[in-house]
Formats: sequence, C-alpha cells, structure tokens
Amino acid sequence: METVRMFEKYEYAEITIEELADIHPSLYRFCDVRDEVSYRYGSIPKAENISNIVELAEEGKLDKNISYVLYCMKGIQSMDMAYELRGMGYDAVSLKGGYAAWLTSSYREDYEDKQKEVETSIRKTFHKCIFSPFAKAINEYELLKPGDKVAVCISGGKDSMLMAKLFQEIKRHNKFDFELVFLVMDPGYSEVNRLVIEKNARMLGVPITIFETQIFDAVYDVKQSPCYLCARMRRGYLYSKAKELGCNKIALGHHYDDVIETILMGMLYGAQVQTMMPKLHSTNFEGMELIRPMYYIREDDIMHWRDFNNLHFIQCACHFTDTCSSCREDGTTASKRMEIKQLIKDMKKVNPYVEGNIFKSVYNVSLGTVIEYKDKDGVKHNFLENYDEK
Repeated sequence: METVRMFEKYEYAEITIEELADIHPSLYRFCDVRDEVSYRYGSIPKAENISNIVELAEEGKLDKNISYVLYCMKGIQSMDMAYELRGMGYDAVSLKGGYAAWLTSSYREDYEDKQKEVETSIRKTFHKCIFSPFAKAINEYELLKPGDKVAVCISGGKDSMLMAKLFQEIKRHNKFDFELVFLVMDPGYSEVNRLVIEKNARMLGVPITIFETQIFDAVYDVKQSPCYLCARMRRGYLYSKAKELGCNKIALGHHYDDVIETILMGMLYGAQVQTMMPKLHSTNFEGMELIRPMYYIREDDIMHWRDFNNLHFIQCACHFTDTCSSCREDGTTASKRMEIKQLIKDMKKVNPYVEGNIFKSVYNVSLGTVIEYKDKDGVKHNFLENYDEK
C-alpha cells in the first residue's frame, strides 16, 4: 500500500483545530500523548492515549503507512514528539495549542439548555450511582447541619464541578436551611485554564466566587516535595477565604477511589494505616471544618456523567510540566496514584471485592491485634503496656 503523507506540507509539524476539522478522522490516527491520569481526566473525542508513541516508533511498532496527529496539554511536548517521529520517517503533526486550545473552542452557547440537561441527568440517569451516594454520605457522616454556610471548593476539574451541581440539587430539596458559596481559588492558572473554569461554571449555572493567589509561583523553585507544599498552601488559602466569607465549612471533591488509594498509599509508601476522613475539624482555623460529601461516589461514575453530558474540564495545570496532573489537594503525585490504581486494578482481577474490602478495612480495625497505635491526641500506645494484665 502506498503511503499517503498528508502532513508533509506542514513545515512546522503543526496543524490548527480549524485545519484538522477539514480532514476526515479516518485518514489519520489521533493520539493523546499525555500521561494516563491526564487522559482519564479528559480528552478530545476519538483520541487514543499513547504516551509512549516515540518509543513505539523507535521499536518499529508504528505503521508508517498511517498519518499521525498528536496533542498534549498545550501543544509543546507533542510538537517535539511530532518532530521526532518525522525524523524517523513518519507522517506526523502536533495539534496547535493542544487540549487547552480545543477546550476553549468547544463550548456551546446554549448555556440554559445545557444546564438543564446536566441537572436532569443527575436526577434521572445518575440518581442511583451519584446523587444517592452523595446524600448518603451527608446523612451518615452528618456533613450538613441547619445554619451551615459551606464553601464548595471548585478546582475546575470534573470532581469539584459535579460536587457543585450535587450541592445545588440538595439545596433544591430544601429539607433544612443552609447556605452555599461556590469558591474558586486561582493559584496562578494560565489564561486558558482560567477561561475554561469560568465558561464551565457559566454553562452549568454555578455562580462562582473567584479569588487569586500566586501559589504556583511560590512553589516553583521548591525542590523538595513541591506538590505537597502546594496542596498545603491551597488548603490554607481556601480555609482563610471561606472564613472571611462567613463560612464554617469547606467541601472538597475527593471520591471513593481517592479514599481507597489513600489507604493503600499510606501503607505502601508511608508505613502507616490511615484513611482520608469524611470530615475534619481544622487545627489552624478555629470553628472551621472540612467535609468530603463525595466519599461514596466512584470515579468511573463521575467520568460516565462527564462523558454522558459531553463536558470537559481542566486539571492542575501548574507550571512544573505541560501535562501536570500531580498537584492534587492531598499532595500526592500522579505517578504514585497511577501505581496504586494499577495495583488495585490487578488485584481486582483475582478478587472482584478488593475495592470494597480496602474501604471497609478502616471500619474494622481491631486494636487488640495492633502492635502500636496513636490515640486522638497523638500519644503512642504499645500492646505491651497491658499485655500481662490480660
């Protein structure tokens, strides 16, 4: 078969979104070259995740009879990869501006209709797997009380945006009086990412309050654990602003998968048994509390809701890397998260109940079989303390 080299005319190995729209998708292979976390978070429709495309080319595992369109977050790394592929004889280009440019060009203007579609999906299609677990966590862990004023913290991602819509739905039921503030902290987002957050909020009918910080710049030169420091600083700023606005609680969008991954990460990387709690009193901001109402919601269901409604969100988007997904609220890195995700996935092949068992393990701790533990005041207790008394 004769090779069709449709991208050779693009001297700088770059194609615009408009130019790509004129080419039938069957004529090229569309490749998202970001890491798997970024791809799972959101991608361009029809794109496949091939982060190791250069290695595959070097090993001769790519078909030279096919044309390739690559994209990363901003079209920087994908441009380098496209040049590498061209040097090996492949017909490849990078999507100009990357995923960020596609995001800003993909919004529809019928905001009111879109908002209704999303809200209807929560009430009907996703009521059982998303809304009910949300309400269950609020009731079981007593996350909301009459008179509360909650700062719903929105990072711009799928989890926090869904949380905002779920809180609006709970508010619509109006079983008791509480207030909501939809709080967005801009830690130094690029213009594109700030625009995506604002457009999504407007499209979904979420009245956000934005305040700015320079956290990304502050941690940029930090060599030791910048992601952990970034997460701590963001948490502090959120508490501070929420308190300033008269809130007594902040709500974060951590879900069920975050919880079980945190349990395993603590054991395997931190040599400790702990979990991500459904609520916490702040130690530095008196009278403030952190709640996690998405505690029972599965990440797969969140992604299904996102894709069902054709929604697209940002991630961390910090200055460290073009495809960053590491600056999480809990300070963990993407690579560690992915290792744990893969480990759980592998274990599930042998035991389909493994996720539930990990989650339930922190409900069934028997102190009589623990060598040493810390009480709520941080004081250590060893089993030898009262061993002979037994």
